[in-house]
Amino acid sequence: MTDHILVERSGAVQTIRLNRPEKKNAITRAMYERMAAALRDGDADDGVRVHVFLGAPGAFSSGNDLQDFLAVATGTEPDGDVFDFLVALATAKKPVVSGVDGLAIGIGTTIHLHCDMTFATPDSLFRTPFTDLGLVPEAASSLIAPRIMGHQRAFALLAAGEGFSAKQALEAGLIRGIVEPEALEGAVREAAEALAAKPPEALQLAKKLIKSPTEPVIERIREEGELFMQRLKSDEAREAFMAFMARKK
Repeated sequence: MTDHILVERSGAVQTIRLNRPEKKNAITRAMYERMAAALRDGDADDGVRVHVFLGAPGAFSSGNDLQDFLAVATGTEPDGDVFDFLVALATAKKPVVSGVDGLAIGIGTTIHLHCDMTFATPDSLFRTPFTDLGLVPEAASSLIAPRIMGHQRAFALLAAGEGFSAKQALEAGLIRGIVEPEALEGAVREAAEALAAKPPEALQLAKKLIKSPTEPVIERIREEGELFMQRLKSDEAREAFMAFMARKK
């Protein structure tokens, strides 16, 4: 449903809000498609200078929608929407600011590796249970996370599946700052508007220099994606998903 992603414009700031709180903002293929389009359209619009990602109170995102996972695992659905979104995010020309309150699981964590500034509330939890589900890291996290936080912390997050508190995420360099829940969106908005007030061409060039080159990132997204798809169809992942679904019931 398109209303699961709300795209709003305020001045030069475009906000992409995950709006599926009843499912803790689990992301479907349609949501990925909408977010990718919003990023591409915003980058092409000279009136947009900054992208913002926000979730719902208590959940930025609980990760990928499990029904979509199962559809891919059974071979009934392609997975191109996820790749398109990740490439759009990784290659976004304009700064990306995000705000996290509560759960940031799987892709709910790895999205922020591509953001330029992220703010989180004290009770936020960043966790990537990829190996617990028989899967592998995605979104080029296996490349970017070690650069940001070093091997030990990246391994703890991506392979051991340890949860990072907001404090640990700040120490690891995953986020920019910690703010109280009632101040989160204001802090994100203030940071985004401050960036939007800067000379746009200089800011975009600065971002490109800081993040370049993007080619290895895209290649890693592709490599991880191929392994991820293989793992989704493995007996190990199938058993892990069945056990997870049984625990939920």
